[in-house]
Amino acid sequence: MKADHMNDLVVAAHRLADEMLFPNSLEADAAGVVPERQLQCLADAGFYGISTRCDAATIVKIIEALASGCLTTTFVYVQHLGAAAAAHNSDGPVRSELAAELVAGEKRGGVAFAHMFRPGTPMTTTRPVEGGWIMDGTAPWVTGWGHIDVVHAAARHGEDIVWALVDAVDSTTLQSEAVSFAVVDSTQTKVLHYREHFVPDARITKIENYHEWLDRYRLVLRNNGSLALGVARRCCLLLGDDAMTAELDQVRDRLDAIAPENSDAMAIARADASVFAIRAATALVAKIGGNSVMMSQHAQRLMREAMFTMVQGQTPAIKAAMLANLTGSQA
Repeated sequence: MKADHMNDLVVAAHRLADEMLFPNSLEADAAGVVPERQLQCLADAGFYGISTRCDAATIVKIIEALASGCLTTTFVYVQHLGAAAAAHNSDGPVRSELAAELVAGEKRGGVAFAHMFRPGTPMTTTRPVEGGWIMDGTAPWVTGWGHIDVVHAAARHGEDIVWALVDAVDSTTLQSEAVSFAVVDSTQTKVLHYREHFVPDARITKIENYHEWLDRYRLVLRNNGSLALGVARRCCLLLGDDAMTAELDQVRDRLDAIAPENSDAMAIARADASVFAIRAATALVAKIGGNSVMMSQHAQRLMREAMFTMVQGQTPAIKAAMLANLTGSQA
């Protein structure tokens, strides 16, 4: 995609955040489900396919812009990007079956792989059978249940990860368990339970070595930092504080300057982004005063969202860096 068009997408994302997502963000936060119009406007604007045609620098700018409008909507949306890219990049039948619809936003996807980071016995496993695979176990957390059509699910098979696009529908072999959150609760994030759940070979997107995947995943740690930057950006806009806005630019620049393979430096910069979001939200609460605790005020929502960015996508290195930042101790 040409640079001019990618810049146009970033501009469009800021406009959509300011004119559509932000004005409806309190409703989306409180509704229990993301209003359909919030998600549909992203599809109508062509954002559901950016993971298949935009470079990494453009993608993080778009995510930040949208998150500044409504973190709840954006968090459901960003899960889709991984599913769309997986279908598009697959060399199996799943590409012809689902890729075009996912890229166009005619179908929505989610992901189920956070459990892959947990040490010890794998929480979700799979084994081959005639015509496909059988999945067993548990997958927390899966965002967008009820909003999505398929979930890009990961399961361990020995030293490998088997990735599949699973229909996001409760059944006798796939059951979702509700979880209540203090923030982004409308994302309908669930715990999935697989009980001898069959997935046909045609829905497999990839099989890869677990350790190779883990090393590769560290290269995209930058993306989740955009959620914190988006929350901080909205706080800075509401504060109207030039000094804090300049500091936000510095935090972003530090993230962008780090090579993806430098995971230690990225962890520190990611931690700094979330801590800055907390500071910006705290400043907004102080400015608004007592009214900031009312559910009709954006300050309380942004404070809770800043808290969410501290733990979302957190790795042990990011957690240690965050604690060091907040407590003054050594990471």
